[in-house]
Amino acid sequence: MNSSISDIPWLGRLPQSWRRALGAISMLWVSTAFGAGLTFITQALLARELGPSQYGLLASSLATITMVAPLAGFGLPQYWLQVYGVEGWEGNRWLRPSLRFITGSTLLTLGVVVVWSLTGAPLDARPMLLLLLPVVLGILAVSLISSQLRLEERHFALAWWQLTTPGSRLLVAAMLLLMVAPDGRFVAAGFSFISLCVAAMALPRLVAMMRGGIRLHGHGPAPAASTTADAPLPTVARLWSQAWAYGLEATLYPIFFQISTVLLKYLNGNAQAGIFGIALGVMTAIYLIPATVYQKFLLSKFHRWAVHDRHKFWMVYRHAAVAMLASGIVLAVALIGVAPWVVPIIFGEKYRPVVHVLTVLALCVPIRFLSTAISAALLNEIHMRYRVVAMGLSAGVVVIFNVLLIPTHHEMGAAFATVAGETSLLIAMCLGVRWFHTRARRT
Repeated sequence: MNSSISDIPWLGRLPQSWRRALGAISMLWVSTAFGAGLTFITQALLARELGPSQYGLLASSLATITMVAPLAGFGLPQYWLQVYGVEGWEGNRWLRPSLRFITGSTLLTLGVVVVWSLTGAPLDARPMLLLLLPVVLGILAVSLISSQLRLEERHFALAWWQLTTPGSRLLVAAMLLLMVAPDGRFVAAGFSFISLCVAAMALPRLVAMMRGGIRLHGHGPAPAASTTADAPLPTVARLWSQAWAYGLEATLYPIFFQISTVLLKYLNGNAQAGIFGIALGVMTAIYLIPATVYQKFLLSKFHRWAVHDRHKFWMVYRHAAVAMLASGIVLAVALIGVAPWVVPIIFGEKYRPVVHVLTVLALCVPIRFLSTAISAALLNEIHMRYRVVAMGLSAGVVVIFNVLLIPTHHEMGAAFATVAGETSLLIAMCLGVRWFHTRARRT
């Protein structure tokens, strides 16, 4: 006997568009949860096999690469969502300068990593940073193709695409079980090989997209003739002037989120960085929930609705914000409850200090969920400039509190610094929405 979603009584009474949205979000959530599980298992294997010191060196080096990686592409994947949401098929005119922009920014990013590795990094981190260099290409490839799939609203393909990296990294971590003397450099080389494979997989899709092969959703069928023929072709300088705010926000976020791990390595040592890195990995898995709802599902729609259907935009925005806050509170309570007995079982007794760090970081869960929801109303170029300033100030708060607290409170100081940064970002997002939208409605 066949069944469908309509056979469930309360679901069957929902409008068809709601059922489709619920199905898409459910699929993305399942894939996100699966990806988070893979990442969690990978971290557990690495932490147990490498030990706090080696794992701390690997985690801090990977965090450094992750902080620099958004310079490659510099906000272009995020800008594609905005420009196609506003221009529709005419957004294809931005593809040619996009190719030159990607090439130049990627070469610059790789050069920055090499120069820092050889001149500024600690001696023990230099080989690790150079081994991890191809991770920049992998992160760029995942980001570009993910934006393309969001524009096409191919949620199933997006779910599978974003599982490639965590699934492959788990295989690398599992190979440590076969080694007599596990080595972090082997893991770094394995992660880099995966990144090169992901970039190779993305290349044909990017080439097809640059030739106008995108299947844009929500803007009607593709016109018979190229819409870029009559539209003025923007220059790379024009693209830079439009996309720089997206690039700065994309660059500042990993600094805001991961700088604590790096500063712990520099100010305290590899072991403390390893402890905090485990806790931050758990938080990363939790933060995938709002990322799934907003970045993978709602963001491209919000860009479209903000221009073409304002009523729908605000209705979805308000309901989603309430749901995010409620789910964040529930998850924070659950994290505090399960951490004391789950962490020692999975990571071992030597990582028990992670429990205390997670107890503090649990405060960040409802804060992050709500700030993600509120910031969804800040979409256009002017809003993005404000978001860049807000993210920069919040990153500054994190750095200042880390420098003040890490020397005396070690990984717990980094945890409190992270809470301070998340709180400042939430306040900034609330003020931004109030300034740009509430004030505008009154006038």
